[in-house]
Amino acid sequence: MAHIATPIKQAAPAADWQTLDVQLCFALYSSSLAMTKLYKPMLDPLGLTYPQYLVLMVLWQQDGLGVSALGERLHLDSGTLTPLIKRMEAAGWLTRQRAQDDERRVEVRLTPEGRQMKARAKNIPEQLACATACSLTELTDLTQRLSRLRDQLQKTQQAA
Repeated sequence: MAHIATPIKQAAPAADWQTLDVQLCFALYSSSLAMTKLYKPMLDPLGLTYPQYLVLMVLWQQDGLGVSALGERLHLDSGTLTPLIKRMEAAGWLTRQRAQDDERRVEVRLTPEGRQMKARAKNIPEQLACATACSLTELTDLTQRLSRLRDQLQKTQQAA
């Protein structure tokens, strides 16, 4: 069993720590659900799901990634990513090709339609930022803090 860090100093009686509203995991889970629901009406006109949008964002930043590198970037395993990529390929947004230097590696590349999707989705980040009612500084800070939390949780899990 992995070593778990010493618990933080309790700010509330121990019994309160087992209520739903003080659970960090529930706040993250319910916030994630709310965020995904907010994206849906913005992505539907583009024919995209939220996970497909994430794949496109990574490829808009760095096209031609290997499937494993794409999975690492998105924190998705190949069992989740491969069917997602296949559906996106069928939709005409990307292609899969064996790497010329290593046929064991499959590279994912945007099609012209996939590249054009970036212009069609350009207003989505601003719409989401407005929906949060947070300042840019608050959003940046929250994103950085959540990324650090995710990284720490993954380190703890890997040590298990």
